[in-house]
Amino acid sequence: MAESESQEGNYYNRGKMMENFKIDMEELLEEMEKLTVRATWMAYDCVAIQTNPDLSNAMQHLEDVSLMCKEQMKKKWQEVLLE
Repeated sequence: MAESESQEGNYYNRGKMMENFKIDMEELLEEMEKLTVRATWMAYDCVAIQTNPDLSNAMQHLEDVSLMCKEQMKKKWQEVLLE
């Protein structure tokens, strides 16, 4: 009888290990997919910038304007809080 219980315990442990393995593999595959997408977009951006140098300048200008806008919003928000 003890052997039967031991086998059931081993079967349960083995099943639990397989379930954990499947979950871990799914998580790893999902992370790899995310990294692959990021790498693809980075490569695409590099090709786009090399093909069209004006794009890089436009992106830099957009970033500068965005930062200026953010600063102005911060100042205005401070003014509103002081009122």
